[in-house]
Amino acid sequence: MNPVSASQPSDEASTPSSPDAPRDRTLMRAVLALGVGGFAIGTGEFVIMGLLPEVARDIGVTIPQAGHVISAYALGVVIGAPVLAVLAAGWHRRALLIALIAVFALGNFATALAPGYLSLNLLRFATGLPHGTYFGVAALVAATLAPPGQRARAVGLVMLGLTGATLVGVPIAAWLGQLFGWRAAFVFVGVIAAIAIELLRRNIPDIPAASGASPMRELGALKRKQVWLTLGIGAIGFGGMFSVFSYIKPTLTEVAGLSVGAVPLVLALFGVGMVMGNVVGSRLADKSLMRTIGALLVWATLVLTTFSFAAHHAATAAINVFLIGTIVAIGPALQIRLMDVAGDAQTLAAALNHSAFNMANALGAWLGGVAISAGLGWTSTGWVGALLAVAGFGVFWWSLRAERRTANGATAERAAS
Repeated sequence: MNPVSASQPSDEASTPSSPDAPRDRTLMRAVLALGVGGFAIGTGEFVIMGLLPEVARDIGVTIPQAGHVISAYALGVVIGAPVLAVLAAGWHRRALLIALIAVFALGNFATALAPGYLSLNLLRFATGLPHGTYFGVAALVAATLAPPGQRARAVGLVMLGLTGATLVGVPIAAWLGQLFGWRAAFVFVGVIAAIAIELLRRNIPDIPAASGASPMRELGALKRKQVWLTLGIGAIGFGGMFSVFSYIKPTLTEVAGLSVGAVPLVLALFGVGMVMGNVVGSRLADKSLMRTIGALLVWATLVLTTFSFAAHHAATAAINVFLIGTIVAIGPALQIRLMDVAGDAQTLAAALNHSAFNMANALGAWLGGVAISAGLGWTSTGWVGALLAVAGFGVFWWSLRAERRTANGATAERAAS
């Protein structure tokens, strides 16, 4: 049985005394526990970006060299998501989630003790390994517990932990890092992850893996064309946001004329946009999944194109950065799409969604840097981002056409028989 389409109780409105009430409480407790884990992971992933000068001074390297720890973490996510999802295919969901967040917690505590450049990079790589699998399995659990027609909404609530981290967790961790040294920020992240372990233990039902789950069956997802096309939509179409955001600070100060002190306020608007996009996007995805994905790629194209013009004025730049944050709305929709096209290999497909997003991060940042280095200016990242969104829409259109051909072929075979 498909774990995200298991039979659910009636859609009738729940009351405190209705049979649906216990299910709703179970879902909300589970979502809270999963969200706290996501909050810890999001904070740990992004806080380093604001502490690179402190890290560089402490371990005796340049700031660009210190930036390698960001790449090391992203590489851990890309590699860890498929490997761990396949190896742990038969694990019960609660045990797997606890193990993943425990590895993440230990990785952050160890990061705080790293003596030098090499050890720090190795530890950040190891800490990134459980990232994608955690969010993939968390999405499967939330979707399994959700009422009919609310899978994307439940996944979106879990992802609020990740998007909320950019708004709350990262500033707190960065403040601690400035006050007590960068290592304190990772101790803080480790503590949050440890709290998540207990919440997961208490609030996640003991859901077994799907019947017959195995590493070989999970690898079967890689034989499905629609899985690859959906991953391509995320890896390419989502890259535009990172093309702009990777260079947002110098763009705001050198083009929009903002002071360095005002930049965090604009970045907070980006975080608000991410939270709002996540909530709205998940609701739209529950109503019409494929239309939502297509519409959000068009939205990303418009918003990123506008950035090249809006960035020249402080007020319009701030508004546009907020709108760019809303592009994250495509995340829950692509997560549900992967679950739908993965068949009986859901764990791997769900985990690969986050590998795709990290590839989008790398692709967007690299192409944005190429444009800037070519002398096209800081605002050229908006055009790069828009082109990536258009390319992502092209992959989306390819996916639709392929799905329709498959459906028409199946219809013709039934008619012939």
